[in-house]
Amino acid sequence: MLFLVGLGLGDTKDITVKGLEVVRSCDLVFLEAYTSLLISSDTEELEAYYGKKIQLADRELVESGCECILRPAVEKDVAFLVVGDPLGATTHTDLILRAVERGIPYRVIHNASIMNAIATTGLQLYNFGETVSVCFWKENWRPTSFVDKIIANLKRGLHVLCLLDIRVKEIDWSKMVRGQKVYEPPQYMSVNTALQQILENVKERGEEGDSVLSERTLGVGVARLGSENQTIIAGTLRQLVEADFGEPLHSLCIVGKLHALEADMLRHFAIKKSDIPVL
Repeated sequence: MLFLVGLGLGDTKDITVKGLEVVRSCDLVFLEAYTSLLISSDTEELEAYYGKKIQLADRELVESGCECILRPAVEKDVAFLVVGDPLGATTHTDLILRAVERGIPYRVIHNASIMNAIATTGLQLYNFGETVSVCFWKENWRPTSFVDKIIANLKRGLHVLCLLDIRVKEIDWSKMVRGQKVYEPPQYMSVNTALQQILENVKERGEEGDSVLSERTLGVGVARLGSENQTIIAGTLRQLVEADFGEPLHSLCIVGKLHALEADMLRHFAIKKSDIPVL
């Protein structure tokens, strides 16, 4: 049987009681290591707490060579650990579908993720629109579809949760063409980098972007959400570009139409309280 187990956001102890029981009972344990990472714990700490040897599963293993996960699950119990909630990324749905095709039963053990923990900012979950992924720009690759989605949400008065790029064990294709399989150093996008890209594209768009999305738009940056040293800072997007959020992982909210209670909470985190309207 295949178990997909959510680990929560912070450290080893964020796993649920049910999830911990499942992990300790499984024959094999894999840790998905590319869509997110635990902020305050490493693999060795997880192994010590769970009492199990853990095999790291990178993107290449899960999306291309998942047989090493699925084949044993035909006769044994296999745990696939995911930071946050197991179904927060589409790649894990794909793993379930592959298991179903092979007649392998599965079970999902849910946990907290950025998708619901973001409510700690004071922004109400039912006032959010479509979630947006912001990817690192490269010299010859600068997609802007995420800005289109942000603008579409804001025009409807909805807040926007922006998930920021994580690049772990990504192949360096410039060396791959010479026959060398070399991986790029890990990169974790900051709130600052995300906003620099967004505001640069808004400037290029002119009035189209400025109508609902500009340097004056309110936002909330969060870092290490769920940990004891989490950081939450609210302000205009221009203010947040300059703010210090510290170590990864970061996420960003672009604020839509505010409810009075939301405004009161944002004022608690604001760089300049007067920038948050009194409703």
